[in-house]
Amino acid sequence: MKKYTTLTTAFVATCAIMLTGCGGGNNNNNSATNTTPTTARDNTSNNTSNGIPLGIAFAQTSNVALLGQEGIAGVKIAEKYFNDQGGINGTPVKLVVQDTGGDEAGAINAFQTLINKDKVVGIVGPTLSQQAFSADPVADRAKVPVVGGSNTAVGIPEIGDYIARVSSPISVVAPNAVKAAMKQNPNIKKVAVFYAQNDAFNKSETEIFQNAVKSLGLEIVTVQKFQTTDTDFQSQVTNAINLKPDLMIVSGLTADGGNLVRQLRELGYKGLIIGGNGLNTSNVLPICKAFCDGLIIAQAYSPEHTNDINKMFRKTYVELYKKEPPQLSAQAFTAVQVFVEALKALDNKSKLNKLPLPELRTQLNKQLLSGKYDTPLGEISFTPAGEVVQKDFYVAQIKMDKDGNNGKFVFIK
Repeated sequence: MKKYTTLTTAFVATCAIMLTGCGGGNNNNNSATNTTPTTARDNTSNNTSNGIPLGIAFAQTSNVALLGQEGIAGVKIAEKYFNDQGGINGTPVKLVVQDTGGDEAGAINAFQTLINKDKVVGIVGPTLSQQAFSADPVADRAKVPVVGGSNTAVGIPEIGDYIARVSSPISVVAPNAVKAAMKQNPNIKKVAVFYAQNDAFNKSETEIFQNAVKSLGLEIVTVQKFQTTDTDFQSQVTNAINLKPDLMIVSGLTADGGNLVRQLRELGYKGLIIGGNGLNTSNVLPICKAFCDGLIIAQAYSPEHTNDINKMFRKTYVELYKKEPPQLSAQAFTAVQVFVEALKALDNKSKLNKLPLPELRTQLNKQLLSGKYDTPLGEISFTPAGEVVQKDFYVAQIKMDKDGNNGKFVFIK
């Protein structure tokens, strides 16, 4: 017991119409499926005959929106794909999206609305680990299954029996980036670390990075703190550069982390830089532009994974967005996938529309945790505690074009 407590052209074309606007701007509750089911229901009954409501709690506003919008892109592709495959044994899954914003209160409000008003069978989200520590207990107390698609901080599955994630913990992923940096420069001795002190995930991630650095016999010469809302890092960068480190490690969100990387280069640092999971998005490229070149980031997803479902996902994403799919979109797709496959398996045992809503949610949670899934991330399953079990991990390095305006993640062999 846990404590605290191939695709056809028609498919792509239809999906493109459905997804217009997902990649940018405020996209709060504008989807055709972003509506509460119109049939009135109390807290114990369910009406899944016309569509099974699955909650999506991602940030579409605030400084976290760049990450949340990548999640929305992933879940929308999943909704279209799985419904084209027949949905839940003939019944479509209907995504119900609530904007979490960038703080804990926004995530709590989104969860409460999805649970009590929208009567969803489960929730994918929220965007940040910081939000998960506040909002996940709300779902756990209501016995509503949650699958985190981008929550990698230590302790997420331990929040409760109804909390799981498809996003591998940063403790597994992050050390790979440090090892990759040392392969590129075996002479690394001194390391400077930066992290956003007001974000739970980045506080957790920097501890993982620092432990990895120490375990490899490297010296941490300074630890510099900042806020996710900061834009000027001159003081921290100058302090670090004066100590002549061979490697810089940055744990922040996309906007602040990208600006920090840019200022490191502008102020003269020429060594290797590792970015944390918050920088694991192509949205960082317009922020640090040419200065993004060479940035090393550990990955839990590769567009080059060769299973059929990832080939479909990659093809669809590229045709819609004209770029390779990022990790967060793949993880969000995967979170919807495990719900869909668990719902199908459960419906084969007991028809979903015959189960009272509380019983449906409880049985869905059990089914979800017991399954094995072939996803864009590769083969995954869950521990009884809700932690994802994943085999394949990667490290990528950003390579910018000569004009410094465009770039891509190149996977290090």
